Amino acid sequence: MKITWLGHSAFLIEGSKKVLIDPFITGNDKAPVKPDDVDCDIIAVTHGHGDHLGDAIFISKRKNVPIVAIYELAEYINSKGATAIGMNFSGTYEHEGVKLTMVPALHSSGITEAEFTHSGGLPAGFIIEMDGKTVYHAGDTGLFGDMKIIGELYTPDVALLPVGGLFTMDTRLATIAAKWLKPKVVIPMHYNTWPPIEADPEEMRDDLEREGIDLVILEPGQSYEL
Repeated sequence: MKITWLGHSAFLIEGSKKVLIDPFITGNDKAPVKPDDVDCDIIAVTHGHGDHLGDAIFISKRKNVPIVAIYELAEYINSKGATAIGMNFSGTYEHEGVKLTMVPALHSSGITEAEFTHSGGLPAGFIIEMDGKTVYHAGDTGLFGDMKIIGELYTPDVALLPVGGLFTMDTRLATIAAKWLKPKVVIPMHYNTWPPIEADPEEMRDDLEREGIDLVILEPGQSYEL
């Protein structure tokens, strides 16, 4: 399995299938690709904010692939002519051997569009299971106690955790989350896109290493192979 960071919270997870998560590319100066360049078999969107929904609808239509999102957000996506699968917390959707399970996130959600009529639903994270590996994409979230349960239930190999602060956990709280989740690897996300969320994830390394957790810091466009 190869995990490529596309900047901000966008990742492409490649194995027997390609899973694209939160493809905020247009408007993201850190993104190493263009929306026309992205290839995937399914898209997961954690919530309706523009820096997560991003180019999902455009890519879904271009590639004729479904978007998985919380029910209310899926209804909005369907209204725009893309194909969306609505689901909710603890539900699992399976697509060609890939399992996506929706878990809670502690954040807000909304769709930035004038006169829109659809709720953004609630924010979420995803457990992605493919080829015997498990990845937890936490979405935008603060620290919450049920991360312990997520770790116990799904035993993720890799946790993709926001560390930028202000809108999400910072490095200190993400370190606590990692200790609760107990993944083999943590990859930081949702930082350094703009000045308000500047962060140095190296601050996490010593504490995580004491827990036996590897910290993998990627630059946009770089990949980690599991």
